[in-house]
Amino acid sequence: MNYGKKGVRAKQKALNSKSIKWGRKILLTCLKLVLVSLIGIGIWGISAGIGAFRGILASTPTSNLNDIAASGQATIVYDNRGNVIDQYVSTNSNRIEVSMDEISEYMGLAFVALEDERFFQHNGIDVKGIMRAGVTFIQTKGNSAQGASTITQQLLKNTVFTDWTSEGKNTIKKIKRKIREQYLAIEVTKHYSKEDILLRYMNVINLGQNTLGVESASQRYFGKSCSELTLSECAVIASITQSPTKLNPILHPEANAKRREKCLNNMLKLEFISKAEYDEAMADTDAVYKRIGLFDTDYRASTSTTGSYFSDAVYEQVKDDLVNIAGKSEDIAEHLLVAGGLRIDATMDPDIQAIMDEEFANEENYPSNVKWYLNYALTIHVNGENKNFSKENMMSWFKENKDKNFNLIFSSQDAAYEAIAIYRSAMLADLGMEDNEDNYDESISMTPQPQVAMVIEDQSTGYVVALVGGRGVKEGRRTLNRATSARRSPGSTFKVLASFAPALDSAGKTLATTYVDAPFVCDDGHPVKNWYTGYEQYGKNCSIRLAIEQSLNIIAVKNQTVITPQLGYDYLQNFGFSTLTTNAVINGKIFSDVNQTIALGGLTYGVTPYELNAGYATIANQGLYVEPKLYTKVTDADGNIILDNTTPNTRQVIKETTAYLLTSAMVDVVTTGTGTRARFDGMAIAGKTGTSTDTKDVWFAGYTPYYTGTVWTGYDNNIGMKDKAESNLSKTLWRAVMKRVHEDLPSENFNTPSGIVQVSICSESGKLPIPGLCDGHVRTELFEEGTEPTESCDVHFEGDLCDYDHLPASPECPFKVHGIVSLPLVEDPVLLNGSTTIVENEDGTQSVITPATTNTCQHNADFFANPDYESILAAQQNEINQRNAAAAMAQMEGQ
Repeated sequence: MNYGKKGVRAKQKALNSKSIKWGRKILLTCLKLVLVSLIGIGIWGISAGIGAFRGILASTPTSNLNDIAASGQATIVYDNRGNVIDQYVSTNSNRIEVSMDEISEYMGLAFVALEDERFFQHNGIDVKGIMRAGVTFIQTKGNSAQGASTITQQLLKNTVFTDWTSEGKNTIKKIKRKIREQYLAIEVTKHYSKEDILLRYMNVINLGQNTLGVESASQRYFGKSCSELTLSECAVIASITQSPTKLNPILHPEANAKRREKCLNNMLKLEFISKAEYDEAMADTDAVYKRIGLFDTDYRASTSTTGSYFSDAVYEQVKDDLVNIAGKSEDIAEHLLVAGGLRIDATMDPDIQAIMDEEFANEENYPSNVKWYLNYALTIHVNGENKNFSKENMMSWFKENKDKNFNLIFSSQDAAYEAIAIYRSAMLADLGMEDNEDNYDESISMTPQPQVAMVIEDQSTGYVVALVGGRGVKEGRRTLNRATSARRSPGSTFKVLASFAPALDSAGKTLATTYVDAPFVCDDGHPVKNWYTGYEQYGKNCSIRLAIEQSLNIIAVKNQTVITPQLGYDYLQNFGFSTLTTNAVINGKIFSDVNQTIALGGLTYGVTPYELNAGYATIANQGLYVEPKLYTKVTDADGNIILDNTTPNTRQVIKETTAYLLTSAMVDVVTTGTGTRARFDGMAIAGKTGTSTDTKDVWFAGYTPYYTGTVWTGYDNNIGMKDKAESNLSKTLWRAVMKRVHEDLPSENFNTPSGIVQVSICSESGKLPIPGLCDGHVRTELFEEGTEPTESCDVHFEGDLCDYDHLPASPECPFKVHGIVSLPLVEDPVLLNGSTTIVENEDGTQSVITPATTNTCQHNADFFANPDYESILAAQQNEINQRNAAAAMAQMEGQ
């Protein structure tokens, strides 16, 4: 520093310089402006922050704990013993809500120890946790983050702020959500107890395997209620929360075990458990994961993603009843079923269902040559477009290019894959894609054939106790259920329901009513064929009882013609069939089920095994129809009854006496008729076989004093079953199931109602026998009192006969001789048109067969009114003489 005079003067001059003074003033002013601006900006920023904060808080939802709940609850289905058999679940709905006293005391403590150590001390947000997480984030330069969310915040995240998964990497959205989350956590803690918050948390938290809440997880992993869980098991479930997939104890038991150990260590540190409890739980480490495997297997069977045919049917029936009875819309009904927390008491008997499942899965019950039906779809990607090919396209191509009989049925799965390869290559070649064979997608599934279905019902209540809707692996929920949805021709099972039941009940017919089992043509020109060849009764007189026992087609159709198809149709509707029609328009043509062949199951749409079984259950239940049901009661999540099936709809379809008479005839079916393969000892059984045209559908519907069961078998693509083992499969399966179902039940007979009488009849005419004439044809028959025959047999005759036509001689007959003869049966005149037929004789000639209209010879007043009667009589006399001479010659040669 220069302190000389010269230096001092220079300094003084500089201090007094005006330019320097102005510069300093300007600088000071700028500094003041900057300072004011900074203060203003700060105030503005704080105000904006406060405004934004208030805006965020303003959009924060209410703190009402009742609103902080999961978006839905799983609907649970129970069998008739209270066991869980299935759950209907949508996203975020597989939840079973429980109260605190239904949860193991260890469970809540395990969650606190692992997720929020200071839960019982903080006010909803954990400041220490937030600071710790912040320090960790800074120390690791953002490469590691620790969660600081409290249990209260996690509850809110999973119930209120459920869209957090859509935030992605949007930091602003995360900050906004965190602010709302923390604010609401404080508010909730102000108004509700820690126990209430912890309970709500444990009822909604995601615990993997599509389970929400501790009860659902406990059932899923350990097959029991969470109130029964041990400390060791509670620690397993609590350890899932941080990452439900990576810490899944089934898929990743090692990772879960590490987290579980931390949980137990924290519980010990926090003095939630004693050292002895800790040691016991740690010693259980290996065993607890083995228990998960054991219980998971059983539980998976009832709650698998494919469900069961029974639970599928329950779903559909409850949904329909919610709409049609409870008055819900279809959308609301669907929502209630998958997210409404309903409790459904199903009618399933677990023992009977298990028997049915086992027998239908037993390959020994099926023909050895199992076949496979292919369901195939192919999509080829060509220049950004998709070319789709269906199984129908495949079938058409094979018929045109390989095999005209191709029907997608294969003798083995390998054969099916070979056909797929051939077709795929051909389609790729057609599109010029043979050099790019990876550019396609295909869907392949195969089902074993023939397919099957069965329904068993307690006929006294209408409750369906077991049901199977198919054979082989069930590939999804609510797939084709052949027991309730597949409509097939009922074949000969309709002989009883459409023809003989109405005939006995209200048309004046009896089991003794007799028709001629001879060729018959329906009014539309369609000939009726019998299922048999060479049957010994063909061409003879057959009663309704015999027609039921031997399933005689012609007798059934003749009877239907007499009582009218309309009467049969009306009875079928009363039996509960919903698929009948009188005016279906198909391809421009009108179809009606009111026709003569309704007796043989000639329907437009067919019937389901479920409804056919209900029809036969009506007969088994003394003629009282009880609407079949798959559930008894449905309650909502609060226990309120919304559907009550404990008193199902009923109606008397046929008289008790009619039901008993039909039962008596169907006992013959099982003992000596077409259904003997279904018989087993120790129980009264009645039933009816059924076969549709070309053996496309084969049925057996039968019942005991306890249960009614119906089995259907056939090919899904509606081809015929030619193999004998296939055509007998319905009876085989029915016997296999029902024999086991009745093993421990007391032997019972069918109850005989009052009003049943026994009468001796002639089997040829169905009337009272004539001593000496009807010998060898007399049997005892059952009748409803008042319907027993009063007329004598008119088939067997002794007296004056016409020597020309061997009929009883008319008073004017000139050729009277005494003799005994069996006469043609005189049938109802309504059958005349259909019974006149042309038959081939052994010598190649043809004869016209016309049914008898009277049992007297032709020589009546009309005959003698003919001017040429004398010449006709002469010719007849000549024929009689020649016949007698030939007989005498034959007798002499015989001697």
